[in-house]
Amino acid sequence: MNMIFRNLIFLGTAIFILSACSTMKETRGYIPDEKLVTAIRVEIDNKESVEGLLGNPTMKPTFDDSNWYYYSKKTERWAFFKEKVSHMDILAISFDDENYVSDIRHYTVADNKIIDPVSKKTITHGKDVNFLAELFGNIGRFGSASNGPQPGN
Repeated sequence: MNMIFRNLIFLGTAIFILSACSTMKETRGYIPDEKLVTAIRVEIDNKESVEGLLGNPTMKPTFDDSNWYYYSKKTERWAFFKEKVSHMDILAISFDDENYVSDIRHYTVADNKIIDPVSKKTITHGKDVNFLAELFGNIGRFGSASNGPQPGN
């Protein structure tokens, strides 16, 4: 009887804790109105007119001011698990050397590419020693204590 009661309490507590976890949905970024985006004309509008229509871009590359990005994304996350991007819009506007619009591109979640880093190891050239060689390798390499540095020198 005591074991059944303990299991019921454990099961009830687990159900209560799991029911308290809910899906967290977050929206970040800014995508301007499509009417404003279609008003931008390639080779006619410049950075000032684009900023006047759409506002400051969400991101400008640090060393390259010829690309502006306006983006937003919606994510979902349950409890402490990794978030999942459910919706993403990226508006990329490129400018030429004279600061006129040269290209307008749209990207979505379907365009997202997962980058797989190279898992190869960097080969280092040096002496390959095992644990015992590391442990006992310095025995006899150094002179007696009288040959070392003396206090006051």
